Amino acid sequence: MNTVKTYKKVDTENENVSFGISKMEDIYIKRNGEIDEPHRHNYYTVLIVKNAKGQHNIDFSTYDLSSNQIFFVAPGQVHQVVETEQSSGFAMTFSSQFLVENSIRLSFIESLNLFNNYGQSPPLTPNKAQFDAIVAYSNQIYQLFYSDANMKLLSIGALLKLMLIECNNICSINPIESDVDTTGDNLIRAFKKGVENHYKKEHSTTFYANKLHITPDHLNRTVKSKIGKTAKDYIQARIITEAKRLLYFTESSTKEIAYKLGFNEPANFSAFFKKHTDISPSNFKKTLI
Repeated sequence: MNTVKTYKKVDTENENVSFGISKMEDIYIKRNGEIDEPHRHNYYTVLIVKNAKGQHNIDFSTYDLSSNQIFFVAPGQVHQVVETEQSSGFAMTFSSQFLVENSIRLSFIESLNLFNNYGQSPPLTPNKAQFDAIVAYSNQIYQLFYSDANMKLLSIGALLKLMLIECNNICSINPIESDVDTTGDNLIRAFKKGVENHYKKEHSTTFYANKLHITPDHLNRTVKSKIGKTAKDYIQARIITEAKRLLYFTESSTKEIAYKLGFNEPANFSAFFKKHTDISPSNFKKTLI
């Protein structure tokens, strides 16, 4: 079993490039229609799919490719596009460095309901008018990127932000972050950061609530209101996704993975995994061989 390939740079031939955009049909031709292996990026990816047939696999969830879809893949997510025929659309990639260079705060990206770094990542499915607006932004960005226009990357940064706001407005559960941030938004970001730093050792809502100097009930209510799931659900989903990645992409045994993810006994890990996936870790691994 091979370790998952990680693409660290937006452009493998030029480490200074922090943004890229290509047409999906050109990528298909370049690969001669061959299916890419599952991989992850250290940067953000947006797929604007005009027409396609096949599947998009993201962190062990499979979504059918069709027309008028937009996929958002966060850094660290494992994904694979499986096309049964040539697709049309755009593939856009940008790094955190690009955001910095264009005065787009990381907190802005985190405030969007678009990029989830694990778990369910279904495509956005706008209506025709909404999708046409997104395609218009994409076309502008594409034309600029391959032009010699002055300050083209600044223009691309502005258009990208507008496009992401438009996408967020289509799917938004909560209003996009304003210039004056709210306590709830700050708390969610701190909670997510805490989970990312400690989920391999700390599984309880109480631990993260204590770190934030609030009660577990307050944390659960705030997380539920902002992202539609409880703090406990969020923590457990993070653990399950990492467990699947380790089972699929490493040679680690179930016992080793259990200890890596903070379980005192392998049996406890197996029970936890089966409860949330309806399959044992060993059987999950067998289905992937």
